[in-house]
Amino acid sequence: MADGWSSTTYEEWRETCDTLHAHTQFLGKLCVALAPPEPQLQHAALRQTARGWETLPLPAPDGSGVFVAALDLRTHHLLIEHSDGMGAQIALAPNRPVGEVVREALAAIGELAGPVRIDPTPQEVAWTVPLDQDDEHRIYDPEQVKAYFASATVAAMALTRFRAPFRGRSTPVNAWWGSFDLAVNLFSGQPAAPPSDDFIMRNAMDAQEVAVGWWPGDGRYSKPAFYAYAHPPEDGFAGRELSGPGRWSEELGEYLLDHDAAAATEDPERTVVEFCGEIFAHACEVCDWNPRLAASATGDPPPVS
Repeated sequence: MADGWSSTTYEEWRETCDTLHAHTQFLGKLCVALAPPEPQLQHAALRQTARGWETLPLPAPDGSGVFVAALDLRTHHLLIEHSDGMGAQIALAPNRPVGEVVREALAAIGELAGPVRIDPTPQEVAWTVPLDQDDEHRIYDPEQVKAYFASATVAAMALTRFRAPFRGRSTPVNAWWGSFDLAVNLFSGQPAAPPSDDFIMRNAMDAQEVAVGWWPGDGRYSKPAFYAYAHPPEDGFAGRELSGPGRWSEELGEYLLDHDAAAATEDPERTVVEFCGEIFAHACEVCDWNPRLAASATGDPPPVS
C-alpha cells in the first residue's frame, strides 16, 4: 500500500493524538493573539508543510520583525524562528507535558521577539485545563506521529489537487487547531446566515461555501476520513447516493469517505478528488451557485492554457 494510505483509528493512538492536538492549539493561540484579523477567521488557521504544522509569519511583539512557530513532526520539536535568523528548538519528548512545552515556548518567544500573551483556554475539545498548565497530555509516540503525518500529507495533497482549478475565492489547505482537521473552503461570493451566534460560527460561517477536508478521527467518529458539507445546506443537499465509496452520514450531517476506503481503490488520490468534485457539483446545483464557478472546479476553463 502506498505510503500515507494506511489507516489508524483514533482509539489506537488517542493519547498521542490528544497531546499533538494540544500542541497545535498553542500555535493557533499565537495566531489569534498576533495575526491581523481576516474574514472567516483565516488569520487563525495554520498550514501543513513538509515538516508539520506551522503558523504564517507573525509580527514580533517588540517590532523586531516577524517570527514563525512550527511543530516539526520529523525531528519532533516545537520551533521558533525569527526573521533575523535566530531561533529556538523545544523537544516534544515522549513523556513531556504540554504545559511545560508551552511555558518554554512562550519564554523563547519573549527572548526572540518580545513578550506575548495568549488565551490558554483550549477550544473545541473535551478538556478544559489551560494549555500552559496542562500536565495531563504528555504521551507522545514519535512513530504514531510519523504515521499520522504521512496520512495527513497525502490527504493535504488530494485536497490541494481538488481545489487547484477553482476560479472563485477559496482557501489554501488550512490546518485547523480547534477541530484538528485539514480543510479547503470554496466560496460562492454570497453571504450566509451563521448557524449560531457562537463566536466561531458567526465569524467563520458568514458566507455561502462548500468545505471539503480530512481528519484523523476523534471521539465522535474514530476512523480517519475525508468529509464534505455545504453551508447553508439547502433542501436536496443531504442524502445523495454517491458514485464512489463515499456516503452521506446522517449522524454527522455531512458526506464521508473513509481513509481506508480510498486506500482500497486503484488510485486513492483520484478517488478523493472525485469524491470532493461530486459533492461540490451537487452542492452548486442545489444551492444555486453561479454555473461558471461550478464549471471552473472541473477545469473549465483550465487554469493554464
